[in-house]
Amino acid sequence: MLDLASLFPFQLDTFQLEAIEALNQGKSVVVCAPTGSGKTLVGEYAICRALDHGKRVFYTTPLKALSNQKLRDFRDQYGQDQVGLLTGDTSINRDAPIVVMTTEIFRNMLYGTRIGETGTSLQNVEAVVLDECHYMNDRQRGTVWEESIIYCPPEIQLLALSATVDNSDQLTDWIQKVHGPTRLIHSTFRPVPLEFHYCNGKGLFPLLDDSQKKINPRLRERRSPKRGGRRSRNRIDLGFIVSQLQQKDMLPAIYFIFSRRGCDKSVDDVAHMSLVTDEEARLLKEKIDEFLAWNPDAAREGQVGPLYRGIAAHHAGILPLWKGLVEELFQ
Repeated sequence: MLDLASLFPFQLDTFQLEAIEALNQGKSVVVCAPTGSGKTLVGEYAICRALDHGKRVFYTTPLKALSNQKLRDFRDQYGQDQVGLLTGDTSINRDAPIVVMTTEIFRNMLYGTRIGETGTSLQNVEAVVLDECHYMNDRQRGTVWEESIIYCPPEIQLLALSATVDNSDQLTDWIQKVHGPTRLIHSTFRPVPLEFHYCNGKGLFPLLDDSQKKINPRLRERRSPKRGGRRSRNRIDLGFIVSQLQQKDMLPAIYFIFSRRGCDKSVDDVAHMSLVTDEEARLLKEKIDEFLAWNPDAAREGQVGPLYRGIAAHHAGILPLWKGLVEELFQ
């Protein structure tokens, strides 16, 4: 059995120890814990244990961006040759002991294999990690997770990780019925508290008061609109919002916009700003220039200059090479 003290030179939380114990007992595990609480550590233990046994692990995520991030993380932890990647765009070192992939890729591997049997692509796999498994509740994509669990051979342990599964008890019972012995590990402790802020023309303010139960009085309108009138809906300039985040040391940040065109336009709107220090700018220039030297045709028109200053768009319309650069620099 692996020595936890040598793997993790810090004290583990109770839920992490319980999840590790369940894995060592040969059970599949569902871990529900808040963001930032250390769920991924349980997945890392499953990886270390499989490597120690001379076995393999598949680590699935719902998004290509998350898969790319995990590829970089695991390469740093376990070595370049130990990690592979499979997405709709990329196939890297697919026979590695640790393979990161989107959940759709894993589901597609299982197609054509009878339930309960192990296909050639799953030979020597000890465990499959289903990260962000709350996507099972998604109307359009939820069946991917269901089919992955149903078709996964019973001798392969499943480790489902999620911050938000309302019906975690039902999910665990269902996995136990269709796959095998499964234990639910649940934690409500949030080591990284959520803070809500509100931005208006006067600045960026906490949304709640000190009691965290009422709206911040500074945000209440001083007078109600006249009967029949409409509230003013002046849009706050994106540059002003970003400058407020910068002043309050709340960068880096992700600003969600629900269209590709809107993302690209927003980069233009703040392209005059610089969000990095001189040292960060030097490192960015070094990385970007090296990338462009190897991939001169991958640069996005109008996006190179802002990227030097710490600003980029990220959406499905971006070529994988450029998207990978943006993700790496943001991380």
